[in-house]
Amino acid sequence: ARMHHIVPSKLILLGDGPERTRAEQKCRELNITEHVTFVGNLKRPQELLSIGDLFILPSESESFGLAALEAMASGLPVISTNTGGLPEVNRHGVTGMMSDVGDIEDMVKNCIYLLEDGNRLSKFKAQAIRRAEDFSIDKILPLYEKLYQSVLVKS
Repeated sequence: ARMHHIVPSKLILLGDGPERTRAEQKCRELNITEHVTFVGNLKRPQELLSIGDLFILPSESESFGLAALEAMASGLPVISTNTGGLPEVNRHGVTGMMSDVGDIEDMVKNCIYLLEDGNRLSKFKAQAIRRAEDFSIDKILPLYEKLYQSVLVKS
């Protein structure tokens, strides 16, 4: 088997959080800042998701996996950890791939597995869309937004 060296034209980091500063520093250390764009939080992430190939979610904990579901609805296979509610959303070998928390090498291997074969990637993209439809995101998303809104109002 030949080993393919895949270099993404661009890695886009979507969202904000306590690890962003460390991630930006790591990019500088690795001298890869020209390949990485940090976009922060977006009101409508679907527009950005629709241009991607994969969605990588290396969470240490994840209650339900709304971010994964949004990505799948945009046609992105999900490379995630197998924690919390993610296995309920992301089907290993169908809508994406899952790895144990902290197993970055396995996640990289899974990314390469999907990116090295255009037909395989297309199949996973179609399966991700179909799986997202099972959750009827148009109905679920407003419920989440309402819940988050009520939590923000209380705090």
